[in-house]
Amino acid sequence: MATSTLLSGTRADRTTRDTSAPVGQGRRLGSHVVLVLLAIYFVVPLWWLAVASTKTNAGLFAGDALWFGPDFALWDNIAGLFTHQGGIYWTWFRNSFVYAIAGGVGATALSVLAGYGLAKYRFRGRSAFFALLLGSVMVPMTALVIPTFVLLSGMGLLNTMWAVILPSLLSPVGVYLVRVYAQDAVPEEVLDAGRVDGAGELRLFFQVVLPLLRPAIVTVLLLTTVATWNNFFLPLAVLRDPNLLPVTVGIYNWQALSNAGAGGEQVWNLIVTGSFLSVVPLVAAFLSLQRYWQGGLSLGSVR
Repeated sequence: MATSTLLSGTRADRTTRDTSAPVGQGRRLGSHVVLVLLAIYFVVPLWWLAVASTKTNAGLFAGDALWFGPDFALWDNIAGLFTHQGGIYWTWFRNSFVYAIAGGVGATALSVLAGYGLAKYRFRGRSAFFALLLGSVMVPMTALVIPTFVLLSGMGLLNTMWAVILPSLLSPVGVYLVRVYAQDAVPEEVLDAGRVDGAGELRLFFQVVLPLLRPAIVTVLLLTTVATWNNFFLPLAVLRDPNLLPVTVGIYNWQALSNAGAGGEQVWNLIVTGSFLSVVPLVAAFLSLQRYWQGGLSLGSVR
């Protein structure tokens, strides 16, 4: 009796595994198909941008849009960026670097300080501050451009680099991410042990907390740097000097002139090439910071 029961149970388990295996394989196949479609969705525009940057102004409107033309004009297009309008594109490129580095590093530093403070310190009004922070995350940045313009105008900072850098230092999303990550990544026991050993708050922050927050710091740095680099509406509203524009607004001005055909100026090849070159620093930043991302995650799993 016991033997027959054991055999029937083994047979039922085998039947269950046999019927569930195709279902699991089907789910994996479906997820792989979705991932492939998403990869194609994101890669095709980048591929088109890379291919289009190798074409002449006339070649952009002839032939296959997703394949190279008969004339490889990438180097000629880059040379044209040095000569068109006195090479002002590289001034815009430099401005974007200044805005992105200053805004990204500054926003990350403030986010780490504010997020860690909200996560690990008890003070009156902490819940209200965090609720206000969550509410500000829901507000689109474009809705704040006009109030920011009025505020900067009253401070006399319009048409200066500070008009772009100062608003970029505030990142509610960055503060929220650091606060949520620090809540679990920084144990209270470690902080209490450091205080018992006589370590001050600054020493704890720089020697204990910052290494534990490395994945969050890299994440916020990437998000804020990319957001500042791609910022368009704010510089468009607060800057008038062409030599202060970032590359996003500068290329937009070229596109507007090409659409209008003002003075016979058609520089679509320079627009596409400049757009392609503006993507390269973002890709390089992600690839260079990715190892710190993975290293911090591995450190947390070992701990």
